[in-house]
Amino acid sequence: MTPGIVPAKMADVDEIEVVVAHRERATLRVGDVFLKIDTDQTRIDVEVEAMAIAPIPTPEVLWRKPPVLALAALPGVALGRLGEPSTASSAAWAAAGAAARTLHDAPLPPWPGERLDEIASRLDSECEWLVTNGVLPVDMVTRNRRIAEAALRPWTPVFMHGDLQITHVFVDGDDITGVVDWSEAGHGDALYDLAVLTLGHEEHLADVVAGYGTHVDLDVIHAWWSLRSLLAARWLIEHGFDPSSPGCEFDVLRSRL
Repeated sequence: MTPGIVPAKMADVDEIEVVVAHRERATLRVGDVFLKIDTDQTRIDVEVEAMAIAPIPTPEVLWRKPPVLALAALPGVALGRLGEPSTASSAAWAAAGAAARTLHDAPLPPWPGERLDEIASRLDSECEWLVTNGVLPVDMVTRNRRIAEAALRPWTPVFMHGDLQITHVFVDGDDITGVVDWSEAGHGDALYDLAVLTLGHEEHLADVVAGYGTHVDLDVIHAWWSLRSLLAARWLIEHGFDPSSPGCEFDVLRSRL
């Protein structure tokens, strides 16, 4: 220890919670502070800037010292978890839809998102990997690939969160207290955000759409469910997650058969 330097100690911290951890990044909770450690500082750059300009509640940035970003904890609890029933109210789900609409109506961020041709190319590669490695039956991949094509159409770009899964949306009762994990934000399809939000929770789609407040093409949302699940499978497997858990990505793909 350097002479004269007293190590800092956070008050009222009994333990450190590992929220998520894999080869690319880790998130720890220390008291009321979340510490995000990321190997890709570009993702952190996007996250910090997106939170600064997003017109909906986001965590307060406490400090940043690469590769660590410190964020204040949000009040409330996550809207739910993939593979588990959500205990949040219909009003809370509608509030999530309204928050998404507010974001999508905001000016576009100054950086782009993934192009349509890039998504189509990734989809081809991931479907080939799933079949070649015997991860999923050919008929399941083929059927969901066909459904996914409905999402591969031109769209008017919006300010998209990019990973608006229910664990990233925090609620207190019927109110949204904030949205976390903005590293995938950019230009994109509004219906992608709505699809990710309701992935595995189809029973709440009507609430989200009601809160969103305008017509949405449900067939495109269904297509994004298939596309998201097909694209995510290999990454999840290679990073120690299990897309075959009940209610998760493979069940979403099976439900399309």
